[in-house]
Order: sequence, then C-alpha cells, then structure tokens
Amino acid sequence: MQFQQLQYFVAVAETRHFTRAAERVHVSQPSLSQQIRALEKELGAELFSRARGNIALTDAGEALLPLARRILADADTARHEVQELAQLRRGRVRLGATPSLCTGLLPDVLRAFHDLHPGIQLLIEEGGSHDLVRELARGALDLALVVLPLPTPSPALTTVELLQEDLVVVSSAASPAPRRPVRIADLQGEPLVMFRHGYDLRELTVAACRAEGFEPSFTVEGGEMDAVLGFVRAGLGVAVVPRMVATRAGRDLRVTALARPGLRRTIALAHRSDVAPPRAARELQRLLLRTRTPAPPEPGADA
Repeated sequence: MQFQQLQYFVAVAETRHFTRAAERVHVSQPSLSQQIRALEKELGAELFSRARGNIALTDAGEALLPLARRILADADTARHEVQELAQLRRGRVRLGATPSLCTGLLPDVLRAFHDLHPGIQLLIEEGGSHDLVRELARGALDLALVVLPLPTPSPALTTVELLQEDLVVVSSAASPAPRRPVRIADLQGEPLVMFRHGYDLRELTVAACRAEGFEPSFTVEGGEMDAVLGFVRAGLGVAVVPRMVATRAGRDLRVTALARPGLRRTIALAHRSDVAPPRAARELQRLLLRTRTPAPPEPGADA
C-alpha cells in the first residue's frame, strides 16, 4: 500500500468522481484509476461501486476512508513538524474551540502567540465539543478547547483542565432590571434566546431548567454566539452565556449573576494521546496552560 494510493482513494471518495479527483491531485485520470485498481488488488476488495457511472463507496471503502484520512493527516503533521516548524519560523497550528471561547478566551492568547511567532499560521475551527473531539480523533486538529465532561469520553484523547467559568444571564439594557441574583427557577416562562443544537451552552442550560422541573421557553433559537447576543440586545429575550463573553459584550447588555449553586462549565485543552502535537502547537499549548486558574468562588454576587 502506497501513501500516494491513499491520497488518490480519499480524493475519489470525497469527489465521487474519478476525473475531478484526478484534477484535485494533479494526475491524469488513467493514472489515478490504475493506482486505485492496484490498491484494491492489494487489499483484496473493491473500494468503489461503479454502477452506471455512479461512484459510491463499498463497505470496504467505508471502512478504509477514516483510516486513510488519519494516515494522511498524521503524515501531513509530520511533514510540517520536520520541514516548517523546526525553527518556529513557518508552519501552522490547527486549533478547535467552542464559539464562546473564540469570543472570550482566545483573542488575547492568540495575539500573544502571534507576537511571539508571526510566521506561524493559525487555523481556527469553531464547533461544539462533540464535533471537535471527532475532528481531533481523525487528525484534522492539533489541539482543541472543549467543555468537560466530554459528550463521549475517549481514551484516545488527553485532556488538561484549564479553568472553570461561571455562566451568567444577559438581557437588554433597555429591559426592566431583573431580580439579583437570578435563580434557574426564575427562568421558567422567561423568553430565552437559545443557541443552535450542538452548542454545549444549549445542552447545559436546557439540562439545568429540566432539573428544576420545567421546559425552557424559546423566542428565538438556532443562532451562533454573536447572533444570540444581538437578539438579546434587540429585546427578544434573555440568554445564559459565559461570564468571559458577557464582560466583552458591551454596555448595551445587562449582566446578572445566577444564584447559588449557579451554573459553571469546565474548560479543558485536548489533544490526541497517540500523537504528540507539532512543535508550534506545543508552543500554543504552553501559552494556553498559562491561563489555568483555580476554581472560582461560589457564584451568587451581582455582576
């Protein structure tokens, strides 16, 4: 099995077309087809169904695809480690983070990293913890900032807790001032602006409301962080967001703490256990670990 054959296989699997795959990898279509046939012969199984010109993965192809992607990603990481990152003058770091962390924690850290290593390209992927864990596992990310506990614990990942953060309630500055501090039970019947499915904040807020015996009422749902804050500013409802985000949101939002025991989330830095992050990623990891803080005091004071 040749590395080049895996590249060709993944290209065909993603384009579902031999000619377009050949264009992607810059070879002739006959050469690509020949290498795919050689790979199938070596593996002893057809990887694609070619009925009536429609290209589809066989069961063997479906089994090979995630493994091939991981092999290619690991090889790509090794290439960048050796060729570009030796002196930390060039290269890249692929970092995943939940959208709220991209708004709250990351700007200052990434600015410090860029000042130290201006030649390193920073590639940021936003997503929920579940999606980021999957991307880490297949080698598409070097590091990820996730919310603990993970939705699906994985022994293939190493996680280091960075900080615990309070969640707070934000409302329009033009709306009547809420009672301080707000209890979760006070949100019953309160119009909520809610994040899209897949957001850790959505799952945490909904679970807290159900623990108090009620289903939350949504006026708007499905937004990203910036959209949610915008809807709250417009007076469409209130939202539960991390304190770091709330403090950066501006004076046109009112921030109210949650009464004890309140809501907290635990942020961790994750990477694959079986592959050491590239050198540039380890430098970013070092900066992120400097943000580690002890557990905050119990919530309850007014924001």
